[in-house]
Amino acid sequence: MNIINVENITKVYTERKLFEEASFYVQEGEKIGVIGINGTGKSTLLKILAGLEEADSGTVTRAKHIVVRYLPQNPVFDSELSVLEGVLACCNQNSGSQHSSVTENAGNHADIYDQTQFWNLESDAKAMLTRLGVTDFSARVGELSGGQRKRLALVAALLVPCDVLVLDEPTNHLDSAMADWLEDTLKKWRGALVMVTHDRYFLDSICSRIVEVDKGKIYSYETNYSGYLERKAAREEIQQAGERKRQAILRKEIEWIRRGAKARTTKQKGRIERYEALKNQAAPMVDGSVELSSITSRMGKTTIELSHIAKAYGDKILIDDFTYIFLKNDRIGFIGPNGSGKTTLMKIIDGRISPDAGSVTVGQTIKIGYFTQEPEEAKAAGIAYMDAEEKVIDYIKNTAEYVRTEDGLVSASAMLERFLFPPSQQYSPIGRLSGGERRRLNLLRVLMEAPNVLILDEPTNDLDTKTLAILEDYLDSYEGIVITVSHDRYFLDRVVRRIFAFEEGGRICQYEGGYTDYVNRLASEGRLPGDMRQEETGHARADISAGETENTQKSATRTHGKKLRFSYNEQREYETIEDDIAALEDDISALEREMTVNATNSARLCELSAEKEQKERLLEEKMERWEYLEELAQRIEAQD
Repeated sequence: MNIINVENITKVYTERKLFEEASFYVQEGEKIGVIGINGTGKSTLLKILAGLEEADSGTVTRAKHIVVRYLPQNPVFDSELSVLEGVLACCNQNSGSQHSSVTENAGNHADIYDQTQFWNLESDAKAMLTRLGVTDFSARVGELSGGQRKRLALVAALLVPCDVLVLDEPTNHLDSAMADWLEDTLKKWRGALVMVTHDRYFLDSICSRIVEVDKGKIYSYETNYSGYLERKAAREEIQQAGERKRQAILRKEIEWIRRGAKARTTKQKGRIERYEALKNQAAPMVDGSVELSSITSRMGKTTIELSHIAKAYGDKILIDDFTYIFLKNDRIGFIGPNGSGKTTLMKIIDGRISPDAGSVTVGQTIKIGYFTQEPEEAKAAGIAYMDAEEKVIDYIKNTAEYVRTEDGLVSASAMLERFLFPPSQQYSPIGRLSGGERRRLNLLRVLMEAPNVLILDEPTNDLDTKTLAILEDYLDSYEGIVITVSHDRYFLDRVVRRIFAFEEGGRICQYEGGYTDYVNRLASEGRLPGDMRQEETGHARADISAGETENTQKSATRTHGKKLRFSYNEQREYETIEDDIAALEDDISALEREMTVNATNSARLCELSAEKEQKERLLEEKMERWEYLEELAQRIEAQD
């Protein structure tokens, strides 16, 4: 049964037409993921569903008495309220109303609840806030970061039952454990769910329908994100096939028109009308793409060397004795709970703050590009972010008017077009851009600096899935070092080759591979109770248990004094790793021969296939480790 119907809506924002005769519906209990390129109107659609904004034309029909709760992308609270008061005020304001939102404030939060209800609500709020890493309930909301306020708003949206839950970017500012908890919570959600998110694993796991906002229209796919990719490709292929057919017919009709009328005959009126209709028919619009040619500067032998870095704030130790030498073309991911020190380490690497102990050596040819997490954090760090009144093109020209790429010298305007900012938009003020478009623009500014080291602090926040996919492709061919802080599991699996996890007491432990490899490693060590699914008071997964187990993967290359050398274990590993690789290759060859012999024995073939896959994974890990040790050995030799 449909509980919300959106029919033939049109919506224009400034000079941009977001929707044109578009239709949409929400059924009871279904879970919908809304996706689309930044600036196409996803957040506007959510506001229309929540009753906070009206379409210019068309109708929106809601079933009687349904309650809609809405999580905005950038929630607003009364800055003078405490954390707990802010959450409960939103619940009080919205309870019993048809449309609810965390955008305004209410008075006495206990006025519509009896005492028992209020105590239960307060208890649930505290439990949920703690789950999301907010433990100081008396802190003023005005003192919180944007990410913490977003988590408050998420708690307010989830606390009170409703018929339709509308969430705009719910996973932004959540670490992996929090995202796991939210994922489980939303899977169990009994009402309808409509959300905008760019977390592709999240979409795959939760959503039963994907809705795409594209060029003013709304397309619906009864599948999860993986199925959507297949069905969209099929739809576009059908459209392109139809366009090829139209062009072929049109060519024939043009030839017929040009030949003119034969003697004593006139052209058939119907055929001429068909020609005019074909000529005037619009071709299917093709998505623009973010074309990223490699933009880097030359890198010398010395890159970035961290030696025994330590950093603490008061009694809280964030980083304790961390040493690592970044190698050319490293792809490194830093993960850990919010507040564990990841962004602090990025700022130490970039020289924005100093460590309490240890040293950072940066090569003379190193040029760092820092893609910051949030404008508020950029301002707090004294970094210029964006002036809402500045023109889009001026923002880029202030960095560089021209940049040298693999395609030659490219102007700022041409680079903006490659980043989906058409000429008509380039002279508009930045204030007219959506949050995701601003992030994309800021990414271009960072790349225009031609860095050979990219620090990406939460790069997936607010970037659409298409831009993320192309950014990931770009990073594959990027000739430099990539250092990223991210909670996006898909992005980490796609991009990084080595994980550093912030664990208890400021320890930073190294794991080879992407995020899934990291999780599998913890699971093999018995450090993921219940496969990261520990149930707690009716809610979902527990945080990843870091445990106290010894990390068998040794931390990165250590420097003693100023001289670079192998550790004892690294030396032994380097001496035997080639034999280990050869042995694994022999094992795989033997398994392949045995699979050929047992081709008709399905049970044995299945066992052999699983064993072969395991050996191949081990071989891949060994090869990556060998590359790392070999390059390190070459650097030690050059040093001597």
